[in-house]
Amino acid sequence: MSLLGLDIGTTGCKAIAFDENGRLLASAYREYPLLNPRPGFFELEPDLVWSYLCDCIRQINGEISGDPSTALAISAQGEAVVPVTKTGKVLAHSPVTADSRAIKQTNRLRDRLGADAIYAISGQPVHCQFSIPKITWWKENEPSLYEQTWKFLCYGDFALLRLGLDPVIDHSMAARMLGFDNRTLRWSAELLDAAGVEADKLPATQPSGTVIGEVPGAIAGDLGLQLGVQVVVGGHDQPCGALGAGVLGSGKAMYAIGTTESVVAMVQEPTPLLQRDNVPCYPHVVPGTFAALTGNQTGGRLLRWYRDELGTEVQLQAQREQRNVYDVIVDQAGEAPSGLMILPHFAGSGSVQNDPESKGAILGLTFDTRREDLVKAILEGITYEQALSIQQLQSAGIEVNELRAVGGGARSDKWLQMKADIIGTPLAAIEVSDAAGLGAALLAGWGTGTYESLEDAVERTVSIRARFEHDPQRHAGYQRQLSTYRQLYPTLKPLNAAI
Repeated sequence: MSLLGLDIGTTGCKAIAFDENGRLLASAYREYPLLNPRPGFFELEPDLVWSYLCDCIRQINGEISGDPSTALAISAQGEAVVPVTKTGKVLAHSPVTADSRAIKQTNRLRDRLGADAIYAISGQPVHCQFSIPKITWWKENEPSLYEQTWKFLCYGDFALLRLGLDPVIDHSMAARMLGFDNRTLRWSAELLDAAGVEADKLPATQPSGTVIGEVPGAIAGDLGLQLGVQVVVGGHDQPCGALGAGVLGSGKAMYAIGTTESVVAMVQEPTPLLQRDNVPCYPHVVPGTFAALTGNQTGGRLLRWYRDELGTEVQLQAQREQRNVYDVIVDQAGEAPSGLMILPHFAGSGSVQNDPESKGAILGLTFDTRREDLVKAILEGITYEQALSIQQLQSAGIEVNELRAVGGGARSDKWLQMKADIIGTPLAAIEVSDAAGLGAALLAGWGTGTYESLEDAVERTVSIRARFEHDPQRHAGYQRQLSTYRQLYPTLKPLNAAI
């Protein structure tokens, strides 16, 4: 029998089946378009996302008929929010994390309660990426939509609704809405009142690992599932990924290299130092602990931008060679530092600056600049931003002496070595790079009794594919570059504000 992890991301979804020892049995992936209908608006079409997820589930169920799934759980992107009626009809496209439409509503919430009070309740620095300000935006700009909405759901609970179950949201995902109280593990009346959002328009909450029911027969049949598949509450994709990477104690942190880039460390509770440094700290999918998260919304989306806007030849080459296009792009990068400097704030800054209005920049261009220089600068810039984030965690007292690399980018040894050289911290590539899907499957197994504990689950399933140590000479050179990179944001901020 197998365990099924569903992973609903910003630019694509996956269904992944594992046996109880973490062996990958089957996987399926679909990419969907990220819509940009006007400046600052980034949206997904929820019905399309669900359709593609169903395609993934059907595909892998056709491949694992000898090991049918007994339980499933869902890992999902944070913040993206879907308004639905009581019959499950979607009323609008879902604004994702990078969507910045609700800056005014976010600033008003900050003015009403204060940033310190908001962080003390929610564990989140004030930012327009979160769901509650976006719901407030709908209430003010599309009041009829707000009134028609039965529930505002994130993608994990939206998928549960479409699976024929109650749309329960877990604590880690609820915390990413900016309306949840980390201390009581309930919706915060204070935050919701200040935002003007009614609590009854939000889903019920449960801890990750809670069994909430079985997939009904008709839906199971349509998806190729056997009868009696138990559905377990999953979580936000970043802490799910940390679980799937085996990050269960101090000294280790997950480094997710995907559409976005993030680092997640496990801590026992939020601290003032994390608040000082704008580090979100909110309930983990591992009960009784918290996830400290730093990240940058640009991440691999910058490679996707390069692919779509500048990479026609690369796409053709990938088709000819039957290779992943991103592997072809990364292989273009030269060995030496690029000589360029990219500020990867194409969707606002990372968590270091916590500035949704920051803009990206490419500096150092000359007529001698080649395509491979630009690719190398993209890879470097994304990593410089995370190097600052890791220093941020360390300055807040969180020990990080090993990074567990997961996500699509973790399949590239060339990029992992570059990251080790820049950051100076050893990287360990996990055998199962789709760690968020594995983390969801482990929650499904733990919730239904396959594993005695999550520690047992990790011990039985998580292994390391390769380790990467920094080269001292290259690291010294990159540290000089990082010193320059650190100055980019404060130097360019006045110019960005004028654009």
